[in-house]
Amino acid sequence: MELAVAAIVFAAILDGLDGRVARMIKGQSKFGAELDSLADFVNFGVAPGLILYFWQLHELNNGGWIAAMVFAISGGLRLARFNATMDDPNKPAFASNYFTGVPAPAGAITVLLPIYIAFLGWPRPPAMLTAFYTLLIAFLMVSRLPVFSGKTVRMRVPPEMVLPVFVSVVFFVALLIGYPWHILSVGSVLYLLSLPVGWKSYRDHARNLAAAQAAATAAPAAPSNPPPPVIPSTPEPAQDNRPARLN
Repeated sequence: MELAVAAIVFAAILDGLDGRVARMIKGQSKFGAELDSLADFVNFGVAPGLILYFWQLHELNNGGWIAAMVFAISGGLRLARFNATMDDPNKPAFASNYFTGVPAPAGAITVLLPIYIAFLGWPRPPAMLTAFYTLLIAFLMVSRLPVFSGKTVRMRVPPEMVLPVFVSVVFFVALLIGYPWHILSVGSVLYLLSLPVGWKSYRDHARNLAAAQAAATAAPAAPSNPPPPVIPSTPEPAQDNRPARLN
């Protein structure tokens, strides 16, 4: 069971790297994108649901199977909606910083929280509580909740900070290897607690955009090329068509 859970975490790490590797080697393709979605459905939808079922949910018989199946289906629906709305032209610019619903890898990591707690030696939670928790994470995956993605965050490390950052990363990796269930438990709880922060940030951006659009609509539009001033014209003398000798 520990190897199965570790494989889910490893798959989540690879999911964060495959797109970058594809762009580096210029190997993006429509087929690759669809294959990636299929792999994500298996890794983050089917596999975590089966792990939870064989670990504890089987004690609820059909109820546990339904909870595991609902989670797997929610993972598929989450990925399908992501692919369908990826190129939405009506999406505001700031919305690219947010996911709609908890992403599949994060859902797979957080739904295994009861197993992490059991690995730490704590009492195993009741099967009914695990089933409700599984359904809660499934609901968050298919919900319309804005979740901060962090994809557009670009960090430039000053030269004098390269060594401290490198040491910090190595220390974190060593800590994760030495205390994986502690790190995953704390990380899952902190991630769930951060969801309201992402929702509030999205709402603030939406309000600011709506206020800016309302102000632009209410302001009178000044003409870019004003018409020239009207100058009163003096009447021209009537033209005399008589021969010159008669003038």
